[in-house]
Order: sequence, then C-alpha cells, then structure tokens
Amino acid sequence: MATTPAPAEPASIGTMGRLTGVLFSPKETLADIARHPSWIAPLVLLCLVNLAIIAIFTQRVGWVSFMQKKIDESSQAQQLSPEQRQQRVEVGARVAPYTGAIFGVLGIVVVTLIVAGVLLGAFNAMASANLNFKAAMGITAHALMPGFIGGLLGILILFLKDPTTIDIEHLVAANLGALVPDGSAKWLVTLASSFDLFTFWVIALLAIGFSVANPKKITMGRAFGVVIALWTVIVIIRVGIAAAFS
Repeated sequence: MATTPAPAEPASIGTMGRLTGVLFSPKETLADIARHPSWIAPLVLLCLVNLAIIAIFTQRVGWVSFMQKKIDESSQAQQLSPEQRQQRVEVGARVAPYTGAIFGVLGIVVVTLIVAGVLLGAFNAMASANLNFKAAMGITAHALMPGFIGGLLGILILFLKDPTTIDIEHLVAANLGALVPDGSAKWLVTLASSFDLFTFWVIALLAIGFSVANPKKITMGRAFGVVIALWTVIVIIRVGIAAAFS
C-alpha cells in the first residue's frame, strides 16, 4: 500500500522578511520564527535606533534642560544650593550621553532576556508547552520591533520639532503620559506612560507569537492573559518605585 508523503515544511522566511512580516503578517512570521528561531537582527536594529536617538538628541537639544528638570523633581532639590545644583546639572549633562547609550543597548538586551525567560517559564509551567529558550528569544526579540518604528518616528521628531520643546521621555506622544500636566506626581506620570500604543502592539505580538509556537497547548486567550498579567506586574513595580523615590 502506497503511503501518503508528509506535507513539506514551508520554506523559512528570510531575515528582512521576518523584520517586516512581524509587523504586517505576524501570525505566519512568528510561527516561522518559532520553528527556526533567530533574534540577532531585531536586537541590533533596536540598539541602533536607540543609539541614533541619543546621538541626535545630544547634538540638537543637549542634556542641560533634561538634567535641570530631573534635579528639580528630586526629593533633594530644596536642599541644594544654587552652586550645588549647577554643578550637578553640568556633571549630569556631560555623563548623560554615555549612560543613555549604555542603557539604550543593555536595556534592550536585558529586557528581551527577562521577558523571554519569564514567558517561557509561565507557558511551560501552566500549559506544558514544551517550548525552548531559543524560540522564546526569537519571538520576544521580533515582538519588540514596534519599538523600532517608534524610534524612527522619534528621530523624525528630533529633526522637525523645535529643540526647546522636545521631551526625550515623551518623544513620541503615543501614551497618556504626554497628557499629564507638568508638576504631576511622578507615580501618576509613570502610570499614564504605561498606557502606550507601541506597548500594546508589543503585547499583541507576544501573545500571537507564543500562541502560534504551540497552538495545541497555548490558546490565543491564554497567551493574551499571561502577557497582560506580566505587563500589569511590571506597571505595578514601576509605579511603586516612582512613588517610593519621588
């Protein structure tokens, strides 16, 4: 008796196809990434766009006004003499481009590792999904690609907007933090900033990615529930830290 040949596995999507496909046809693209994981390309792009923002902001705007704002918002602001305040502003403005560049690179890598690890552990423990870390890293790194789009918009804003009106913490007005009045409580600004269009896009891609990685074990509803729960915990921690140190 003739046996029916197993259906051929679809050809893997190339690097550029993955980088664009995750934004416009995420289900098929993320399923391919789960089968053949890769994550270097999206991480490199995200790091580069962050470095570009820091470099352009340093050149066109500078860090003096940013440091003045940060010092004024600190709990020690009233205890500083004018000379001490000015000294801190000058030192901070000199150091900020380097710390911004370091955190712009390391932050992306660390966030990707943590999110991938937490979601991998959650889905394997709750759904016996039997996923591996490579697949989780590939899904997570590509799911962060909306940040690249946000970064490109930020670069455009840096060139088009009056430098005196630029707030690097709300470069692209895609979250509710941009609507909070100046002088509001730091925890409120942090909470409002968490409701961000690009963040919600990332949440959707993470949920789609892990659900298509093992659709028999991870339903779309369960995937969204786990990812939103992680986002909620992160928001609570950030708001708590902002409230404690403000």
